[in-house]
Amino acid sequence: MTILAAVAVPHPPIILPEVGKGEEQKIAHTTAAYQQAMMFLKSYQPETLIIISPHTTLYADYFHVSSGKTAHGDFIRFNAPQVMEDAEYDVEFVQELEKVCHNQGFPCGTQGEQMPELDHGTLIPLRFWHQAGGKGKIVRLGLSGLSLLHHYELGRILAAVSQKLNRRTVIIASGDLSHKLLSEGPYGFAAEGPVFDAQITDIFKSADFAKMLSMPPQLCDAAGECGHRSFVIMAGAFDCKALKSDLLSYEGPFGVGYGVATFSITGDDASRNFADKLREEHLKMINKEDAYVRLARYTVEHFVRTGLMPLDIPQLLPEMLIERAGVFVSLKKRGQLRGCIGTISPVQTSLALEIIRNAVSACSQDPRFSPVRLEELDELVYSVDVLKPAEPVSSVEVLDAKKYGVIVQNGSRRGLLLPDIEGVETPAEQIAIAKQKAGILPYEEVQLSRFEVVRHK
Repeated sequence: MTILAAVAVPHPPIILPEVGKGEEQKIAHTTAAYQQAMMFLKSYQPETLIIISPHTTLYADYFHVSSGKTAHGDFIRFNAPQVMEDAEYDVEFVQELEKVCHNQGFPCGTQGEQMPELDHGTLIPLRFWHQAGGKGKIVRLGLSGLSLLHHYELGRILAAVSQKLNRRTVIIASGDLSHKLLSEGPYGFAAEGPVFDAQITDIFKSADFAKMLSMPPQLCDAAGECGHRSFVIMAGAFDCKALKSDLLSYEGPFGVGYGVATFSITGDDASRNFADKLREEHLKMINKEDAYVRLARYTVEHFVRTGLMPLDIPQLLPEMLIERAGVFVSLKKRGQLRGCIGTISPVQTSLALEIIRNAVSACSQDPRFSPVRLEELDELVYSVDVLKPAEPVSSVEVLDAKKYGVIVQNGSRRGLLLPDIEGVETPAEQIAIAKQKAGILPYEEVQLSRFEVVRHK
């Protein structure tokens, strides 16, 4: 029996009267919707509740599943030690989940338990569940720093395990929305906060999980959300299933978004294979890459998989074997820089070798980042900047942060910043960052040079 139903719920401790001490009345609609959501789940008479929490053990490259037979937690951190919950784990489900993940080479299991006590992302939905008279064993699992596709795939695995065990299973996807809705809120205001919440609540209404998988990482990060990846795991559990979804409530009076939604299966729908469609779009993007970016991608993927530089290089342009130039290879993941290494002037005998050498360095030797891992490869976006010869300039006035890169030099110390970098708007900002990279103090004089690039992406 596959996953029967799911709810998306928040986990604000203030929702509990023992913690809120009256303040919980400000989110009374959330409380009522929470109670309705738990009665909805109870109607399916589940044997197992999968609770996905952003606040249990989290690793960058691994999904942690809580082990053992039982667990306990309380709200002593929130000055309410008298509020406590106990849970019985579904040991058979966890063992089968770990077995399936091991056989598939999927990074999920019970290793590395750091938080055996129940976290508040688990405790709050569990308390509402028990108050509704709900019963059943639980499976508690956390999020990871892996891609959204990994989170979606974990949902598909959960559904497969439930079906294999013929277990009546429901999912509680625990997660708040944006934490940056109000300037007077605990996390301040960001314009992206209300935008994120509007998009997620729209997805809760429509169950259009394709939109959930394609939300810009910059939006999610700026919004300060914590539930997005919980909801993606839930979405994966309904892969190829037609759904009925209901947004029961949405509130944010404390500056944090609280959404409650329910999801139930109405049938099969092969068109709702959202992860496969996203992979198809990714392949289309790769197919549009030019020869320079293809070479950088091929190099990084070969090196990460084998530890070796590639020898047989596909689809090189003739000029890449003849011309020489300085090259910077940049890697981004979810819109954030993941590695960038380059050479101001040519070091290798050809452009192709310059790209290969700097691509390897960008993925493995950038001191700001750990080496790129195998499971990150599908998320990387590449750009290759081929530098034109630099020319000295005597004034900041002839610089242009969008058109020209800048080189600063003081004695043997030299720093460079590429042009058209997101968030860098002025030459003064360029110079300040380039100085910092070179270890040149802000007040020290520098010689300036500018250069143009041909950007391949």
